[in-house]
Amino acid sequence: MALLNILRYPDPRLHKVAKPVTVFDERLTTLVADMAHTMYEAPGVGLAATQVDVHEQIVVIDISEQGNELRVFINPELLWASEETKSYDEGCLSVPGIYDGVERPARVKVRALDVNGQPFEIDADDLLAVCIQHEMDHLKGKVFVEYLSPLKRNRIKTKMLKEEREARRDK
Repeated sequence: MALLNILRYPDPRLHKVAKPVTVFDERLTTLVADMAHTMYEAPGVGLAATQVDVHEQIVVIDISEQGNELRVFINPELLWASEETKSYDEGCLSVPGIYDGVERPARVKVRALDVNGQPFEIDADDLLAVCIQHEMDHLKGKVFVEYLSPLKRNRIKTKMLKEEREARRDK
């Protein structure tokens, strides 16, 4: 399995809209395995293909304590979201070290395909609902910091750009 490079905010490629997956083959299976490996190594609980500069509708999530309950969502579609909302402190592998509260529907119902192209539906709440919505946002070219105030977003952008400059200088 390959470790993939995770794009960092404010990289403009994070704002590309992902296209639906139409071919379910060995390339897709390998990509999903590489994405899962990358997510676990980061470490994180979710990763969208957009974050690794692949603009296809693919999400991997594992919110288990042991990291042994990988869920794969291909072409995920939100069927229903509760009117009730909940605020969670979200973080993102593309915005390392930054956590902030985001208000989202508390429960969702999603339809997707698995890595073999088989359809399934899932009702999710709590952390899983947050992760699904967060990763689906990536597929639409949206990063969680866009839910924050312009002031917070600009501070985060400045911090990320400064860290990137320092990292390049230190090489």
